[in-house]
Amino acid sequence: MQFVKRLEGLTPSIIASSSFIFVLGIFFVAANLRAPITGIAPLLDKIIATFELSNTQAGMLTTLPLIAFAVSSPMAAKLARKIGIEGSLFIALLLIGGGINLRLMDSVWALYSATAIIGVGIAIGNVLLPSLIKRDFAARVAVMTSCYVLAMGIFSGGFSAIVTPLANIEALDWQGALSVFSLITLVSLLLWVPRLRSQTMPDVRGADISGIPGGNPLKTSKVWHFPLAWQVTIFLGLNSFMTYILIGWLPNILVEAGHTPEYAGVLHGWLQVASAVPGFVLIPLLPRLKDQRVPAVVMSILGSTSALGLLYAPQFALLWTILVGFSSGGCFILGLSFISFRSQDAMQAASLSGMAQSFGYSLAAIGPMLAGYMYSSLGNWSGGLWLCASASFCCAIVGLGCGRDKVLPK
Repeated sequence: MQFVKRLEGLTPSIIASSSFIFVLGIFFVAANLRAPITGIAPLLDKIIATFELSNTQAGMLTTLPLIAFAVSSPMAAKLARKIGIEGSLFIALLLIGGGINLRLMDSVWALYSATAIIGVGIAIGNVLLPSLIKRDFAARVAVMTSCYVLAMGIFSGGFSAIVTPLANIEALDWQGALSVFSLITLVSLLLWVPRLRSQTMPDVRGADISGIPGGNPLKTSKVWHFPLAWQVTIFLGLNSFMTYILIGWLPNILVEAGHTPEYAGVLHGWLQVASAVPGFVLIPLLPRLKDQRVPAVVMSILGSTSALGLLYAPQFALLWTILVGFSSGGCFILGLSFISFRSQDAMQAASLSGMAQSFGYSLAAIGPMLAGYMYSSLGNWSGGLWLCASASFCCAIVGLGCGRDKVLPK
């Protein structure tokens, strides 16, 4: 591990301090990879009223980051090869912080532009954090992946729960409420500054670099040539398809079912907090399993059942929200773990991550807009929730393939 090599020759106290700051920095980077876009959902009604948006246009606020993920993800690994993973993640934080503050402008174009910029920053972080963990924490991939997903869930869930009360403060309104998260981004930047002193590149020895722009196709096979890579990609894509429909529209679904906007915002927060809980189950479980097929199927079926529960038994919304969040987070942790488990080195992990998040988020980007369109056509959320249930069921089928104990060829 490159991080361990850089600590050689240092005193134990310095090593402990450096390791703590490094891990804390990873968690704070992860904290920025969901909340800046999921915090919009509880405020959609206010945003729609401010700019007189249709449901389809409002759905674009969730879809646009996914499009940015799909377009930017393949470029992230190339950026890391040029300036290092640490520098690339610092740029990602700058983009996220800049986008958050751009939303303060009273302009619908500024809102959409800021959303796209935030999406590019999050895409870089989404691709490179698994690669960083594969490189520097190869023996603790499942633990570190679960922990940073926990950070994502806690920060995004907490922000969703408080953003509506913040927006009700006259001095802030919805724009000021969304900009509050820039304080977390600022702390993240400060914690990541020490990493800029060691601009390390991904380990390319024996790696599959041809799946990334600039790779040499004459020397290696591209990851997208292999069915296993596509199975990982579709698994993440279907889970993201379901997740981002709910992230974008759950408050509206709950309000239509008879719940108050404040309670809907709290449940939206619980959705994301619950998505972090599976880490506590998967951390001790995964090392004991021969492969990951069983948890992939169980988590996916749970998501399908819970989505239909929101439709047919909305009086138990808290239960269904927690369960569907648990399913979504579990599948997300498994999908990220597949990137490491199914690859042989850090660069191949970056290549697979770029592919999975590019194609996967292209699939996911359809979800929020399609659900909004179906609501406009049907006059209710049954179509959107059936989309979620169907995507989760298909995820279970794909999980039988990518959950096998196999790795990509060199």
